[in-house]
Amino acid sequence: MKTKKPMMQKILAAGLAVTLLFGGAGSVLADGKGKDKKNNEGYNKNQSWQTNNGNKGNKGNNVNITISFPDVSGADVEWAVKYIASLASKRVFEGYEDGTFQPRKPITRIEALTAAVRLMGLREQAESPEEMNTNLNFKDADQLRKDYAWATGYVAVAAENDLFLESDEKVQPEKAADRLWATTLLVKAMKLGTEAKALMNTKLSFADARQIPAGSVGYVAVALQKGLINGYEDNTFRPNQPVTRAELAALLDRTGDQLPDGGSSQDQTLITGKLTSVQNGNVIVIEKNGQNQSVTVDANAFIFRNGTRVALNALVAGDTLRIRTYNNTALFVEVTALASADQTAFTVYGIYNSVTLGADGKIATIKITQTVNSSVQEAVYNVAPTVTITGGTLPADSHVLELKGSDGVVKEIRIY
Repeated sequence: MKTKKPMMQKILAAGLAVTLLFGGAGSVLADGKGKDKKNNEGYNKNQSWQTNNGNKGNKGNNVNITISFPDVSGADVEWAVKYIASLASKRVFEGYEDGTFQPRKPITRIEALTAAVRLMGLREQAESPEEMNTNLNFKDADQLRKDYAWATGYVAVAAENDLFLESDEKVQPEKAADRLWATTLLVKAMKLGTEAKALMNTKLSFADARQIPAGSVGYVAVALQKGLINGYEDNTFRPNQPVTRAELAALLDRTGDQLPDGGSSQDQTLITGKLTSVQNGNVIVIEKNGQNQSVTVDANAFIFRNGTRVALNALVAGDTLRIRTYNNTALFVEVTALASADQTAFTVYGIYNSVTLGADGKIATIKITQTVNSSVQEAVYNVAPTVTITGGTLPADSHVLELKGSDGVVKEIRIY
């Protein structure tokens, strides 16, 4: 037990240098309609910006941003956490009023249209009184206004921006969005309709290419060129297969990165650059075009390195970062290019929390708890299959751990 005290001092010292930023199993997103389809998807202009730990902050504009979704867990959907977090940081794709995201649920057309309009940076316009009072020419306009009054402005803006097909007579808000419909929607959101029409005679190589209508081939071809969508392992496209909310999150995020303004608004900013240092526990300094810029990172931000959620102290000087901020505070950070190999080593300390096992029965991830600036925070790290463990065996409840590794992967665990 004599070694536990100095180890805790190391933990606190490390914590003063870098703050661990973690939420639950979810992210920061935006849904479209909420529990009651007649409500404006829970958007309350009188609410303050709120993180998943319940703390509120005065960020200038009063909005509500949820960061954690407890149901975004499980191997079949956890791949989408990064996309969901990225979109949530832009207030494009939110969760339901009961706090869930429902990643496996098929996305409806009204939800997809709402998200596409927001991705284009047109949320404020869509929620303006002028657009909300627009007379729509769709055959189901009266039913739409009755059941989805909050969405009237979104449909109006979608129509003004050519997000519908010329043959669309109805909105069909509750109809599930299939892969072909969603693909066409996002290509139109990118203003690539002209390019799509020029590629209508493209010969698609999918085994089920005949299921794609001739007038839609160009949209699929453009989406493939832009890397928005892929086929399945059996070389099928499955145009009529409903898109889940998790799948649409991936499509939206890929699309948003290719929009001229990244779908940003005045409150939301996309920042890119190379990390030079972490200061004061929650401020990262990046270099871009020879100039240094400081960015404050929220205590519940989502950070991804090598495709895995990591703590702030897993970032390495020289990493190239993509940062999404809201009112000058980073809510999402992704490493798009790793620093050189000799810069990637890390050592962190924390109290053992839990581990998860892979299909081979070996440790896949390990979670530790740290106290940083009087705040208890958690971090999850990937664990190498060849990890070495000294000083005891896991699980090791209440024990202090020293984790060593590189590229966000733990290769040595010492138990104190």
